[in-house]
Amino acid sequence: MAASSIRRRLVRARRDAPEGAEASYATTIGRDVLAVEAPLEIRLNGEPFTVTMRTPGDDFDLAAGFLVGEGYVAERSDIAGMRLRTVEDDHGRGAVGGVDVSLAPHVPPPDTSLARHVYTTSACGVCGTTSMDAVTKAATCELPAPAPLARLSTLLGLPDALRRAQGLFDETGGVHAAGLFTASGELLCLREDVGRHNAVDKVVGWALREGMLPLAGTILQVSGRASFELVQKARLAGVPVLSAVSAPSSLAVELADREGLTLAGFNRGRSVNIYTHEARIVTDDDAPASTARGAQAGPSAEPGAS
Repeated sequence: MAASSIRRRLVRARRDAPEGAEASYATTIGRDVLAVEAPLEIRLNGEPFTVTMRTPGDDFDLAAGFLVGEGYVAERSDIAGMRLRTVEDDHGRGAVGGVDVSLAPHVPPPDTSLARHVYTTSACGVCGTTSMDAVTKAATCELPAPAPLARLSTLLGLPDALRRAQGLFDETGGVHAAGLFTASGELLCLREDVGRHNAVDKVVGWALREGMLPLAGTILQVSGRASFELVQKARLAGVPVLSAVSAPSSLAVELADREGLTLAGFNRGRSVNIYTHEARIVTDDDAPASTARGAQAGPSAEPGAS
């Protein structure tokens, strides 16, 4: 199994003089732990479909979640089987290089014109698509009408709960995380990856393989910003609430509003912005969040976060 982190030599340099004094520097030789970024090819029914850059580990979850996000599968029975494919690197060492996915006979074969003919980087989950129409896919499940689901205190506690479970981030400081929580704040699944969209795919893929889709009554907490693609992935998995530590994009808010998904951003533990369908979030006395004391329209908090 490929490692998710490696140690590399480095030179550490720091200024060794107070501000205003003549500059002097100290250097030391050390080693650092880095998150691995490596390609993974996903094949469908033996045919190449896409190559994505990811952190090795949970590759079956990643492939399954990616296919949910692409609209090809929606439940565990849609996948007949998966196997890891090992390739040799330039030094003759074997490493996992791909996942071969066999779709069930009842699943229509993929439209090869929509295959990702470019690398999907760890920064972008929709780089290979050719149009917005190809990205905006019809969901196979309906989100229930917004109704009280989770307490505001539970929502505010999710970033810290996510952070406490991030083992790879503790090692490297260089990965995103996605965590699936119950409405009461119980962590069901956490996945980490150099790509925020990969982390979400791994969580969704885990849920599909566990037979849990659609993910009604859950909250998806992510460590970075909320982009259109993350809202799309959450919606296709049936997640009713998506919460992000940083900002949402305008298109993410538009899609969440249109699709009936509750989208929260700038969730920093003491404050949060709820951009759409706030009826799912209630205060601890069961009042809607929108009617909490002092609630009023105003500018978003803490702009500029990444």
